[in-house]
Amino acid sequence: MQAAEATVGTDVLISGLGTALAGVPGPGALLDPPAGDAVADPVSALRGPGLRYKDRATKLALCAARDALADAGLLGPDGELTVAGDDFGVVVSSNWGNLDTVCETAATIRRSTYKATSPMLLPNTAGNVTASWVAIAYGLRGANVTLSNGPTSGLDAVHWGRALIAAGRLRRVLVIGVEPINEPVRQLLDGTGPLLDGAVALVAEAADAVGARGGTPLARIGTYARAGDLPRAVAAARDGEDAPPDGWWLPEGPLRPTVASAPPAGVPGYDLSARHGRCSGALGVLQCVAATAELRRGRGRSMLATAGHGPGTGGPGADDAAAALVLHHVPAPDRAGAS
Repeated sequence: MQAAEATVGTDVLISGLGTALAGVPGPGALLDPPAGDAVADPVSALRGPGLRYKDRATKLALCAARDALADAGLLGPDGELTVAGDDFGVVVSSNWGNLDTVCETAATIRRSTYKATSPMLLPNTAGNVTASWVAIAYGLRGANVTLSNGPTSGLDAVHWGRALIAAGRLRRVLVIGVEPINEPVRQLLDGTGPLLDGAVALVAEAADAVGARGGTPLARIGTYARAGDLPRAVAAARDGEDAPPDGWWLPEGPLRPTVASAPPAGVPGYDLSARHGRCSGALGVLQCVAATAELRRGRGRSMLATAGHGPGTGGPGADDAAAALVLHHVPAPDRAGAS
């Protein structure tokens, strides 16, 4: 069984949030009741050349990225980046991502050989295409990473974004979680219930970078842990925490009956999958965006995000690991620009 592995996040702050989900007007509405049927598709507002050849995951990610960068105060009136892009990276989490493009290309090759493939679509079969297009669109020339890591993928992405900053590789990272609904995804996940169709994004920055530009930090990324099961991941992430969290963001699927994997008495548990459908690789980022929105409103001092259950007794569909991550409220002096 995998041992718990914890990484403490210090001096890395979340400074912007964005969403691209039908019926959700912004991060603060992620816990609201479902909207009515007549809601606009977020990608319908996209404008610009080249959209015809971009898959749905990329379009959703572009929408969420735009809103997160704008929320952080990093886009000018013309929509251009207001800070240097050389040390600004992108980390995307998606388990289904560009499955539609890959399946379409494979079907074309099967029917008519590779000579019938489109030179416009073929590059979009790369697993990193969404992160690449976001980077191109906004001039983010730092590290560019995509994770497709099962249930923990979203929290892993937030962790790797923080790690890139803490290691001095980058000053800022745009972290995106996205899962699209299209025909190949429906066929792959047939019978698994409602599915998320959307994207969320957050901007993570070095604390001194936020202060230097006069930005407003919304939360601090705390300890992340990955382990062979959820109780050990939670215990490692919360090691040294004196008070219980003010919110427990639950993994997908029913919690196993263990004390360490259930919210303590009095701590509200939030199941975003029940609200938005199966979130898969987007879940961890979705949790961090929703939790940060709650901290932004002053609703607590810390939040615990969790994903995956671990293999348990094994069998089909068992998770290979679990992950947990703590987010902290940023005290008033930091909001004024001190780090």
